[in-house]
Amino acid sequence: MARIALVDDDRNILTSVSMTLEAEGYDVSTYNDGLQALNAFTDELPDMAVLDIKMPRMDGMDLLSRLRQRTDMPVIFLTSKDDEIDEVLGLRMGADDYVRKPFSQRLLVERIRAILRRQEAKLSDAGKADDAPNENLIERGDLTMDPLRHAVTWKGKPVSLTVTEFLLLQALASRPGFVKSRDQLMDVAYDDQVYVDDRTIDSHIKRLRKKMRSVDDDFSAIETLYGIGYRYTE
Repeated sequence: MARIALVDDDRNILTSVSMTLEAEGYDVSTYNDGLQALNAFTDELPDMAVLDIKMPRMDGMDLLSRLRQRTDMPVIFLTSKDDEIDEVLGLRMGADDYVRKPFSQRLLVERIRAILRRQEAKLSDAGKADDAPNENLIERGDLTMDPLRHAVTWKGKPVSLTVTEFLLLQALASRPGFVKSRDQLMDVAYDDQVYVDDRTIDSHIKRLRKKMRSVDDDFSAIETLYGIGYRYTE
């Protein structure tokens, strides 16, 4: 049973969404603001967090920033209808997805399922990696990717990526020089029943580049072809 933390200062959302998620078989903990959640996470991290952005005491952005210092746990943001800047910023900071308010609870459930499935696949592959040969190892110039261990190095330096970032980099690096459209990258990173727009993929790519540049200021292997998509160049 996956453990999900729901953090929002709207009690109606906490009540209704927690009931829906519990009916789907999830173990749900609710928190009124980011500080309350952060204190609880000190003792035990959930499997996923669903965070509102605008909250008193500690907002969702601040909470995500603190979480990313210690974990790559999946995070979904709840954003207001007109908060496009917050959505983009949240994805750049390392959120896995966002859902706009007012939202369909069924949509939220599907987003949660999709991300948890990817997370479970990652953990399952990691468990098999100790006894498995590195037949799936991807080596492209200074880049090395081990899908079984969900491990990435650039010029020998480890880079910590979320599941979504790893899948996008793997899709690009598997065929260097070939262009991947945003639609193709969406298919790689998300289930068919989960709709995301172009801005989501662009934000994940920007976050991915930032992480690679944290170990190499000159990283430029992911090329943007405006109006077309992205490609990996060795």
